[in-house]
Amino acid sequence: MAQSIFITSAEGHSGKSTIALGVLDTLSRATPRVGVFRAIARSTVERDYVLEMLLDHDGVDLAYEDCIGVTYDDVRRDPDAALAVIVERFKAVEAQSDAVVIVGSDYTDVGSPAELAYNARIAANLGAPVLLVLSGRSGQDQTQPEQLGSSLPRTAEEMGQIADLALAELVHGRADLFAVIVNRAEPEAVPGAIAAIERSAAASLRPGHAAVPVWAIPEDRYLVAPSIRGIMRAVDGELLSGDPDLLTREALGVVVAGMSMVNVLPRLIDGGVVVIPADRSEVLLATLLANASGTFPSISGVVLNGGFDLPEPITRLIDGLASSVPIITTGLGTYETAARIMNTRGRLAADSQRRYDTALALFERSVDSEELLRAIGVAAPTVVTPLMFEYGLIERARTQRKRIVLPEGDDDRVLRAAATVLARGIADLTILGEEIEVRSRAIELGIDIRGAQVLSPFDAVHVEKFAREYEKLRAHKGVTYAQAADTVTDVSYFGTLMVHLGLADGMVSGAAHTTAHTIRPAFEIIKTTPGVSVVSSVFLMALADRVLVYGDCAVIPDPTMEQLADIAISSAATAAQFGIDPRVAMLSYSTGESGSGADVEKVRGATALVRDRAPELLVEGPIQYDAAADAAVAAAKMPGSEVAGRATVFIFPDLNTGNNTYKAVQRSAGAIAIGPVLQGLNKPINDLSRGALVEDIVNTIAITAIQAQGDAS
Repeated sequence: MAQSIFITSAEGHSGKSTIALGVLDTLSRATPRVGVFRAIARSTVERDYVLEMLLDHDGVDLAYEDCIGVTYDDVRRDPDAALAVIVERFKAVEAQSDAVVIVGSDYTDVGSPAELAYNARIAANLGAPVLLVLSGRSGQDQTQPEQLGSSLPRTAEEMGQIADLALAELVHGRADLFAVIVNRAEPEAVPGAIAAIERSAAASLRPGHAAVPVWAIPEDRYLVAPSIRGIMRAVDGELLSGDPDLLTREALGVVVAGMSMVNVLPRLIDGGVVVIPADRSEVLLATLLANASGTFPSISGVVLNGGFDLPEPITRLIDGLASSVPIITTGLGTYETAARIMNTRGRLAADSQRRYDTALALFERSVDSEELLRAIGVAAPTVVTPLMFEYGLIERARTQRKRIVLPEGDDDRVLRAAATVLARGIADLTILGEEIEVRSRAIELGIDIRGAQVLSPFDAVHVEKFAREYEKLRAHKGVTYAQAADTVTDVSYFGTLMVHLGLADGMVSGAAHTTAHTIRPAFEIIKTTPGVSVVSSVFLMALADRVLVYGDCAVIPDPTMEQLADIAISSAATAAQFGIDPRVAMLSYSTGESGSGADVEKVRGATALVRDRAPELLVEGPIQYDAAADAAVAAAKMPGSEVAGRATVFIFPDLNTGNNTYKAVQRSAGAIAIGPVLQGLNKPINDLSRGALVEDIVNTIAITAIQAQGDAS
């Protein structure tokens, strides 16, 4: 039976979705099959965005329709029959999962203590312990109502009173409480609130029951602020112009532009949404120009109200400005438009990277994941899924943060990856580019890279220093200072020299540059590790239940016997660095002594060199892939071998074989290919595919940081 956790709250708008995402993410690191289940759906008309967000997580592979229990209408008609359906549908999800995250109702219907009682009853019947979420904010104060998701903080005393009421309902419903999270907490109130909740829990629990852990997650304005897309929905608007991708940006304030242009401009605010009557085109144009100028705050969006069509010359002028700011039109009046915007709440959804990253980062910093897993009772995993391996990379990178330089600051994918890396604490970053351009683009994208250093490759001080160093390194090639000064402004050379001189611990590039452009400076400047004759590469192949190492699939077309031995030794070291026990298979079309020919002899000779140079390594060769990977084949072809049938490091005889094999496995077996990871350099430099996704860049940064940790040790 799967281990399950039931997440519920005592009221609406507590931020359960943030908690559910954090719990799901934590479980995905520890167990291969994680399910999600929504006990009561919020609507029968539109899909539940919380459930969709959870199902979008990489660790979940379930259909939306299978993960819904019942609707509010079902509960109102017959609570007992609805409960029976919830149990039945939950059991179907449980049968497909090792752990299930169950999300309770949202208080969009009854909104009374009876709703928490019903959630407690559901949890008890599902046999799932309850994680109770209490809100650190009050949205009920009529003198200062909630605006743009922001509301007044609760005191420690108020939190204790809410805990008393909620825990009494859970006990009455015979639900088993295992933890409490105060979400959206005010930092000053946290110690008192935790103490009050712990007292309430101790008084409510059965005698002899273990103490309940209590955690607090602080308020973050970007999580509660509505997105421009949410505002567009709230005002029944349509996107007139601008970049649709920027609809995910948060609105941090409202400016009602009901006055003249010169009075509106000083009132613009960072992250604000500007409400402009559609017949005030001069104010609209001034606002767009101010946003583009760089001397005014960067706004999140514009809402044109009144339902008037813009004159054709104004539309043509806006098109010519090529502004990316979303402009929304609505037929509502000014007051109704502003009121609806102010009452719009933020939604946590997978399409908002900043919000998603922020939610996970807050959860990770605030909740003890090991204690959470122990409390749920999740057993130690016996397999390693791709997602679990990726989490392992991130966790290892965090243990000793390194500075990684990203030369391609003009690529949106790199900026988005940088925002994730900084939010999750994976590494410190230096991004190359002109600072005003890089930071302005990040603001436009609605991402936070404030924690990164942004450095121009034309910075005079660094160019002079780097040119002197490059001139010295390449003096034997006749490079002059003038030539060096011109060369080092190239971002790949600039970034590589930062690594060489200790201003960064590693470099990741290649999203917008060729492999040769990325690694040529490394060959000239970083050079190879002592005792290694060549730079080679591996792919970390994350299969359904394990991770293998393939080398070399990207760098050396036709390695010599000596180079093949180098590749094997370097690949084994890389495997060990990433927690993979190296058992090396030197691949050929022949196994053992069954074949002959130049290609087989090259592999046989390379195997002998590996055994001579690294006698501690488990290595077998020549060996065919099936004998290396399949225990049954190994028993027939090479019985008694410590590697055959159990290989973790596969060394291909040439680039043609390696490159085609890794792509075949990637496509046919659904494996995730992480890499190429360069090896053999004195300091870590890694190349990206020009088709790299944001998550590929994040993984490569984590890998580079781990390599840098190994170098430091």
